[in-house]
Amino acid sequence: MKTAIVYYSAHHGNTRKLAETVAQGRDVTLMDALEVKSADLSGYDLIGFASGIYFGKFHRSVVEFAKNNLPQGKKVFFLATYGGSNGTKAIEEAVRERDAQIVGSFGCKGYDTFGPFKLVGGICKGHPDETDLKNACRFLDGLMKTAEN
Repeated sequence: MKTAIVYYSAHHGNTRKLAETVAQGRDVTLMDALEVKSADLSGYDLIGFASGIYFGKFHRSVVEFAKNNLPQGKKVFFLATYGGSNGTKAIEEAVRERDAQIVGSFGCKGYDTFGPFKLVGGICKGHPDETDLKNACRFLDGLMKTAEN
């Protein structure tokens, strides 16, 4: 199952760590949304969008990438890391505009030192941890297996 994951990861590399881990040993192409502004995703069976959550939303670079590059009718999933809570509304809207099918979403805690959290040394230290990464791999393996059928 040919898969692409478009991601944005800043600050502590939480989302990059998640994306790189799920890509290992799988037919997955990773694309950094800041470096790759345009790509032909038509040859992929499954397309993932991954981001840390910023003020309750996916990073704008990932949302814009989806709006500009996602082919019509693709199967799409989301990966997210967050200090507070998950938020996929903006990316879901961008994907639905392309008549894509959302087949799943995985989120886990990620080390966060933004704003006031910096004053206390951050929250969710050590995340994503090994359990988070194993769960993300299980999530993607399950999606790939389901999408093949």
